[in-house]
Formats: sequence, structure tokens, C-alpha cells
Amino acid sequence: MSLYEASIRVEHECPYRKISERHPDLTIREWPLSDCQVLEISSETTPTDELLEEIGQIGTVLHESEDDSGYHVVTQSCLCSLEESIIDRFEEHNCLYQSPTIYRQGWEHYTVVAFDSEDIRDLLGDLRADREIELLSKTSISETQIPHSMLAPANQLFENLTDRQLAALQLALESGYYEQPRKTSLRELAGKTAVARSTYEEHLRKAENKLLTNAGQVLRLVTATSTADPLRVEETRKAEQAAD
Repeated sequence: MSLYEASIRVEHECPYRKISERHPDLTIREWPLSDCQVLEISSETTPTDELLEEIGQIGTVLHESEDDSGYHVVTQSCLCSLEESIIDRFEEHNCLYQSPTIYRQGWEHYTVVAFDSEDIRDLLGDLRADREIELLSKTSISETQIPHSMLAPANQLFENLTDRQLAALQLALESGYYEQPRKTSLRELAGKTAVARSTYEEHLRKAENKLLTNAGQVLRLVTATSTADPLRVEETRKAEQAAD
């Protein structure tokens, strides 16, 4: 079955688009979740006081860093602060939205997948009625090329994790626990909290287990069409069967 992928850019009244217009070297990537948005904001130059103030007004800052590669911040914002989403228009025309939305130099960039090229044409006509829009590309793709992120949204990876488990995971990640070599230990991580080490470790292990279990669905999608066996698992299995 043939599908169609379209890349478009849009210009209309949107707070994130306006920020990118005022700061042309800025790139904003937006991932919509069930009841909020996660924004990744990056700049190759040192942010001005004006930009820092605007970022602070967007929402809760989850991560912030600055190094030789530039300035990087991740924030969480409430969806209720925005106007009716353009993503609703995509769904009305049977087009599947592929996150993230990218804001740069006063434009919003979207990628959608449709099962009929006429749906993309109708979508563009609808959007042109009340905003500036440009079609950047439109290509035919096969069914097996549908992005895995569209089949398994990011928020599903964190299903069933409690607030404490998410907090334990975030602390471990930001403290370098998963880097090689590790930059911290479980004892040091627990020392940054108000809970006992055993309690913190339980929260972290349960978070890891649930996250990997949820990610397993995505992993199976990614490897479903692959014939590679880099760890030679199949070869080992056949050798064991032969030995039996």
C-alpha cells in the first residue's frame, strides 16, 4: 500500500513561533503529550536576558545546560495555554502527525503521513484559508517506512510510572548514573533525596523495569524487518540445539 509523507511550514499566531522569529538562531522542538507539551530549546549562541525571561515564562524548566555546543533547555508547558492546535486539523483530514514540531526563524515545521494524496491536498487547502503555509516536500513511501514514533507515542513509554519513579529516574539520568563510566552511585543519589537508599533504589528499579517493558513494544517494531544478528544469537541457538 502506498502512503504519502508531506513536510510543510506554517506561519500564524503562535507564541513559540513568535519567539523563534524574535531570536533567529533559536530552534524549538515540541513534543505534545496527553496534557502538556515538552519543549527542547537550543541555541548556538549565549542566550540574552530577554530570551531567558521568555523561556522562563513558557513553563517549568526540566533541564538547562550551556557548553561549547551552545545553550540547551528542556521545559514543560500546559496545553491549555495555547489556541486550538493545528494538529486537530491534521486529524480531520486523515493525516497522521509526526512529532516533533520544529519552530525556527518564524516558521512552524510539520511532517504528516497520509494514506491518500488527496487528503494532503485538502489539508493544505484548509490551512491556507487562515494562515501562511508552504509545502516543502511530498513523497510517496511504503507502509514499512512509517516512522516508529508514530506507532508508539513518547508518552506511552512512561505509562504506569508513578511520580516517585519518574523523579528517581530523572535524578539518576541528570546525575550521570547511566553514563560510562558512571558519575555517581546509588548511595550518592539517595543522599540527594529525603528517602532511604533502599526506598530510592526500589523506585529507580521499578521505573527502569516499566520503561524497558514499555519500550519493548517499540523495539519489536524497529527490529521486525531486520535480518541482522550482530550478537549471533541465532547461531548460538542452533549450536545448542545441535549439541542436544
